[in-house]
Amino acid sequence: MRLLTFEHDGQRRIGARSGDSVVDISRADPSIPDDMPGFLDAGRPALDRAQKALEVGEPALSAAEVNVLAPISNPQKIICIGLNYADHAAESNMPIPSEPVVFAKYATAIAGPGEAIRLPTTSQKVDYEVELVAVIGRAGRNIPESDALDHVAGYTVGHDVSARDYQLEKPAGQWLLGKTFDTFAPIGPDLVTSDEVPAPHALGIRCILNGETVQASCTDQLIFKIQQLVAYLSHVFTLTPGDLIFTGTPSGVGMGRTPQRWLKPGDNVVCEIDAIGRLENPVV
Repeated sequence: MRLLTFEHDGQRRIGARSGDSVVDISRADPSIPDDMPGFLDAGRPALDRAQKALEVGEPALSAAEVNVLAPISNPQKIICIGLNYADHAAESNMPIPSEPVVFAKYATAIAGPGEAIRLPTTSQKVDYEVELVAVIGRAGRNIPESDALDHVAGYTVGHDVSARDYQLEKPAGQWLLGKTFDTFAPIGPDLVTSDEVPAPHALGIRCILNGETVQASCTDQLIFKIQQLVAYLSHVFTLTPGDLIFTGTPSGVGMGRTPQRWLKPGDNVVCEIDAIGRLENPVV
């Protein structure tokens, strides 16, 4: 299923795409939670009920009638992995990590499809980073790699917007601050369930800036695969339904270019991942 969060007639709802329509699954079956983390926490029974609602196809709305929001706006955790493509580590003049490099964003950084990325007045070096985002569907701690993908509900497209002057030039480096300005975590438009993405490590991934492809790679280039990340992270903290794992970005970021290329007002950024979707955001 392609799940989404949308707004219609002033109400926020959970839906599933069916061609050019959106089926309001939480209205079709009132037992289905109407927020995405709650829906994911309800597990397989909720997914089965949602599938039945999708098959019936009612109540349906035209996709043009709804305002698509970020699929999850209130995750407990936004976990990000740095330097997870070897070519990006090289362009950053950093060694390939022997363990995942982990940082975080706050939920206030989340932005939805079409929502503007707002450049802070205190940063002059804001960069783009397309990323595959894994969404946790089942809670767990100390999850073995062999079971890790069973804890992933699905995937969405993510954009890890980064203020490089904060991240790299502040005293001791400020990865958290540089990564979590408001609107610095656009995601969406859909959460595609894992059963529709049988090969998450074989997806084309691209970032297109003002019509020019500036990043192009494949998720088979991930240094640490999704099951490794889930196992590694869960040995430190419990993963909960709705948690987002930004899995890293390939080469081509503005910081690694000559001359360097930073986002500016009026830019338009498209992040695309095969089988997952296309996320577009203007820059203001």
